[in-house]
Amino acid sequence: MNALSQTQGRQDTKLLQMCIGDAFDLTVSRFAEREALVVRHQGLRYSWRTLADAVERQARALMALGLERGDRLGIWAPNCAQWCITQFASAKIGAILVNINPAYRSNELAYALSQSGCRWIVCADAFKTSDYHAMLLELVPELAASAPGELACERFPELRGVVSLADHPPLGFLAWQALQARAGEVSTAALAARQTSLHYAEPINIQYTSGTTGFPKGATLSHYNILNNGYMVGESLGLTEHDRLVVPVPLYHCFGMVMANLGCLTHGSTLIYPGDAFDPLTTLCAVAEERATALYGVPTMFIAELDHPQRDTFDLSSLRTGIMAGANCPIEVMRRVIDEMHMSEVQIAYGMTETSPVSLQTGPDDDLELRVTTVGRTQPHLQSKIIDSAGQCVPRGEIGELCTRGYSVMLGYWNNPAASAESIDEQGWMHTGDLASMDEQGYVRIVGRSKDMIIRGGENIYPRELEEFFASHPAVAEVQVIGIPCARYGEEIVAWIRLHPDQNPGEEQLRDWARARIAHFKVPRYFRFVEQFPMTVTGKVQKFRMREISMQELQLCAGGR
Repeated sequence: MNALSQTQGRQDTKLLQMCIGDAFDLTVSRFAEREALVVRHQGLRYSWRTLADAVERQARALMALGLERGDRLGIWAPNCAQWCITQFASAKIGAILVNINPAYRSNELAYALSQSGCRWIVCADAFKTSDYHAMLLELVPELAASAPGELACERFPELRGVVSLADHPPLGFLAWQALQARAGEVSTAALAARQTSLHYAEPINIQYTSGTTGFPKGATLSHYNILNNGYMVGESLGLTEHDRLVVPVPLYHCFGMVMANLGCLTHGSTLIYPGDAFDPLTTLCAVAEERATALYGVPTMFIAELDHPQRDTFDLSSLRTGIMAGANCPIEVMRRVIDEMHMSEVQIAYGMTETSPVSLQTGPDDDLELRVTTVGRTQPHLQSKIIDSAGQCVPRGEIGELCTRGYSVMLGYWNNPAASAESIDEQGWMHTGDLASMDEQGYVRIVGRSKDMIIRGGENIYPRELEEFFASHPAVAEVQVIGIPCARYGEEIVAWIRLHPDQNPGEEQLRDWARARIAHFKVPRYFRFVEQFPMTVTGKVQKFRMREISMQELQLCAGGR
């Protein structure tokens, strides 16, 4: 009889039983003069000592705003030094950092602010086509007439104010520099007392994940969850204080704030932010000029770097390792990353926000085939199993739903116990919704998704959310959303739409309407206007037929193009 599809990760590395702030202080004491953070687009460089000064000043300033242990602090900004400083400072005072996607528009921002009950939010002035100040003033008109910290808003009753990263923000906003000046209102002793009072099992981060109900759910993560996950990722990569990691992935996501920021924090490695958002040229420049030893990215990022016309002008020979995650990696791309970018030890990581995020990872010595056909083996101190519809473990080699259990599983969804109970069973297993198989050596292959999630360029997109969104358009009678293969982004979004009689909005009109209201990566690439959908005899929509038809019409093969 075949072994069952259940494994446990190694136990030889001890878990860190401390809060993020204490781990930060320990690293500062060990590597004070070594470089901690390089933010190239801002021209900023910090040693661990100078970063510690900035973090302590920010922590005391946040306490001066009245933020208590367990209060929620939103951050809505692209990659920048202030993001990193706020992450570590909020951890020191026990404020729960609420990550807000920089691509969010007003509808999504309003939901995150309301559902989390943010007391303060730190925001950039603008990013790409988004004017953050304008969106906040639209949602919170009382802000303009309020003194910083004295906001009284009917729509967001818990919100007290907004900190802007702009030098001269509009009335009602508290400028970052003005916030720093308030640090003197709180003593070093008061900060130390607050930090000492914290416990590592307490929540410290909320990250919103798109839900199949159409409403994002706030995965609530503790110090213990994310500090240890960053630590274990770094251990697998063999990070030390001599490593220098280029981080083109967004900080609002676990890839950036956990696998990068906390992975480097726990090993004394240097963080390098090449820009406020991904750009292949700035990433290549950062690797070459900073003599980076590690690089993160989703496959589309590595493809863009490999194919950049100036790549051959950069010396990438300092690289040895990194992580590729967020989507399946084509074997030819992995081969080129190893051969042409010198990343002989590059690894694949698998996980989800709800598991902090990584639960499976390949190793530095795994061969090329394992790195492209599997997502590795169970991480240390975690368990994995693959189950059938009855909840029983399937034999090795058979397909079932992948589940994970251990220190990395979230505390639950913020203020949503019903959704938490649906995802985490009574034995503590997180049900991923992904279909997988496990081989005799414990390597796991992801073969599909039981949920209809679309992964486009590393971003998770749930059709149900988009279906409910487009259904709010006055011309739309019914909508179904699917993903189809795309070589560049992994998948592209197709919206099948049935219009109300006498309504005839064009494809570009619907696309423009969506762009103004939702994040750009959620806007469908293709629209198909139909009178009816493929249905079963019992009246259920056949999304697999919709996918087949769309691929045929667009002349796509199963691997995309």
